[in-house]
Amino acid sequence: MNTKTASSNGINEMELQTLRHLILSHDMMSGKMSAYAESAVTPEIRQYFEKAAQNAADSKNQLMRFLK
Repeated sequence: MNTKTASSNGINEMELQTLRHLILSHDMMSGKMSAYAESAVTPEIRQYFEKAAQNAADSKNQLMRFLK
């Protein structure tokens, strides 16, 4: 395992790879939930998917703060 510091904020390479994976996953989830919201017929389901998309986008943004 490589414990060498990968960035100026002190995270190692494994942590950096994990963050990248989580960020990409949340980004993809936000996109999918937005697409589901657009195709939803009932307002309740549309709202549910819009909220899920926003939550995923918020999580992505929170995770990206670790990269600064």
